[in-house]
Amino acid sequence: MKKNLTAVFAVILLACFSLLTQAQSHDGIGNNMNNLYRMSKAKTRSISAENFTGEKGKGGMATEGTHQSAARDLGQGWKVSPAISIKAESTFTLADVQGQGAIQHIWMTPTGNWRNLILRMYWDGEDEPSVEVPLGDFFCSGWGKSKQISSLAVCVNPHNGFNSYWTMPFRKGYKVTVENLSPKDVTLFFQIDYCLTDVEDDAAYFHSQFRRSNPHPYKEDFVMIDNINGRGQYVGAYLNWGTNNSGWWGEGEIKFFIDDDEQFPTICGTGTEDYFCGAYCFVEDNEYTDFSTPYTGFYALTPDKLWNSQMRFGLYRWHVTDPIRFEKNLKVTIQALGWREDGRYLPLQGEDLSSVVFWYQAEPHSTFPELPGKDELTVY
Repeated sequence: MKKNLTAVFAVILLACFSLLTQAQSHDGIGNNMNNLYRMSKAKTRSISAENFTGEKGKGGMATEGTHQSAARDLGQGWKVSPAISIKAESTFTLADVQGQGAIQHIWMTPTGNWRNLILRMYWDGEDEPSVEVPLGDFFCSGWGKSKQISSLAVCVNPHNGFNSYWTMPFRKGYKVTVENLSPKDVTLFFQIDYCLTDVEDDAAYFHSQFRRSNPHPYKEDFVMIDNINGRGQYVGAYLNWGTNNSGWWGEGEIKFFIDDDEQFPTICGTGTEDYFCGAYCFVEDNEYTDFSTPYTGFYALTPDKLWNSQMRFGLYRWHVTDPIRFEKNLKVTIQALGWREDGRYLPLQGEDLSSVVFWYQAEPHSTFPELPGKDELTVY
């Protein structure tokens, strides 16, 4: 009953915050409950396995596809191609669109090992991606297990229904790819909803990057992101925390080094659970308590008696109403710090830490560090 009431409360909060969110324009990009009544010249388009180009009047035309056997008695127009097969160790281009506008929603549900599927996004014909993240982590599901998330930016619904609502402007076009690093073929159902419309001069480009440290070294800060150069705003992060220590693990401070900060940051948090807007170890009634709200959330994956031996946690925070703005550069770190029974801090070692940071900035962006290989990415 308690969990059901929490879920209902989260849905109510989500609706309330959606009503309060203010639109920045009426071009059909930044829609919410406050401006849905406004007319726009934007043209709505959608790409899926039933319409790979997103062209008007071209959906549901497939005569062959992943489900043509199931539709053999019905034929064209009857769900012949609702998904794609991504061959082992290959890359599939989901979308390659020309024009001006914005991605408004992405839905995906994949098979296989989500850490072995790499999602990349390119804006305006750039050679290097602005988004390069394992697919599950992009949707706050970095441990390969689906937990329900009800937030403004990302929703995860039963069963493994991944949704992104980040607005992603483009001025000349965009490309989205998924690379399958695994030795087995995978199936992916997907839909990318976007609009074609004029983009404001001050619209920045969406970026997202993955980092992992496993095992994490003793007395070293975990660098969630660095080498962001240019002007923009940090809008949130998803953090995976796998601990190999007993006791509390979240004393560490998050630090934002803004515009040439050196030894000391401009923004310094007071603890891991504090940054993710919880308190006192996320514990109620002597157990971890999951929560999912419009802007913040936390979940715990409890070990079983056999294969899953470590405690693993997922945390997200979106800076929708409080973006962290930078003019020159940005670096974000968090400490791996626990608590000793004698009342002293305990620097942790051997943790499995990974993060996805989300930000907007003017192009060009700095080159991303090389993504770890398949074995280094995989959660075991």
